[in-house]
Amino acid sequence: VQLQASGGGLVQAGDSLRLSCAASGLTFSIYGMGWFRQAPGKEREFVAHINWTGDRTYYSDSVKGRFTISRVNAKNTVYLQMNSLKPEDTAVYYCAAARFGSWYRDTEYDYWGQGTQVTVSS
Repeated sequence: VQLQASGGGLVQAGDSLRLSCAASGLTFSIYGMGWFRQAPGKEREFVAHINWTGDRTYYSDSVKGRFTISRVNAKNTVYLQMNSLKPEDTAVYYCAAARFGSWYRDTEYDYWGQGTQVTVSS
C-alpha cells in the first residue's frame, strides 16, 4: 500500500493550496481517508476526514470553513483544498486511510503517506 501526498509548498498568509494524496495497493473506495498535520515540537493532530462514499466530511475546529476535503474514487485520490491559510497552518501534512474506527484518532488509521510540507509566512 502506498499513499503519495503532494502539493505542499511555501505560501503567504491568505493564500490557498491544494494537497493531493494518490493511493495504490488498496481498494481505495472502501476506505475512509483523513488528513493530519504535525507542526515542529507538537503532536500530530487531526485536520479532516471523508468517508468512503464521499458524502460525509469532518473537520477540526481550527480549519472548519477554510479547508475542504474531497475524493475521486475513480482516481484513487483524496484532496485537501486549503484556503485563507494562516501561519499556524504551517506543518507537515499527512494523508491516511482507515477501514473502520474513529476518524479523528490517528491510531485508527491503517495506512499513512509520507507527508508534504506546508509553510505559511506572515
